[in-house]
Amino acid sequence: MEQLIFHPLAPISDERSRVLILGSFPSVQSRGDGFYYANPQNRFWRVLSEVFDRPLPPQFSRGLADPHAQKAAALWLRSLRVALWDVIKSCRITGSKDDSITDVTPNELGRLLDSCPSIERIFLNGRAAQRLYQEHFSSLSLPAVYLPSTSPLNASYSLKRLCESWQVIRGE
Repeated sequence: MEQLIFHPLAPISDERSRVLILGSFPSVQSRGDGFYYANPQNRFWRVLSEVFDRPLPPQFSRGLADPHAQKAAALWLRSLRVALWDVIKSCRITGSKDDSITDVTPNELGRLLDSCPSIERIFLNGRAAQRLYQEHFSSLSLPAVYLPSTSPLNASYSLKRLCESWQVIRGE
């Protein structure tokens, strides 16, 4: 049986956040590097850059294991008024495979929403995040919208197609 793993990352948010993007649980690389979507093959950061028409900070070239890149990425997200977290607080997982997740304890999403009262909508990055959100947070009053996963495993979606699907987070 896999060891119980606790989510090592704090949410990225502030009182101005208007959108919350939830993933399922950090990948092995993200847990090791200490930051969200650290795998350069994951298209999360490129999608947001395209959707908001905002270039990624130059520090990104160092990779998200770099503390300066992490700080720049967090500031960049906050400037977009986007909060970022995951549905799961702890679980058993094989590698980074969402379909292997068991023994889930959800994060305290209500507490985050209380601290960020301007969040109007929640977006779920991938099917696992959607399923887990529905399992644990269906009573929340905020609308939650499924978005196709930015994972490199979601090869059926090109970057262009992902960006088209993710345009909805702009709220215009």
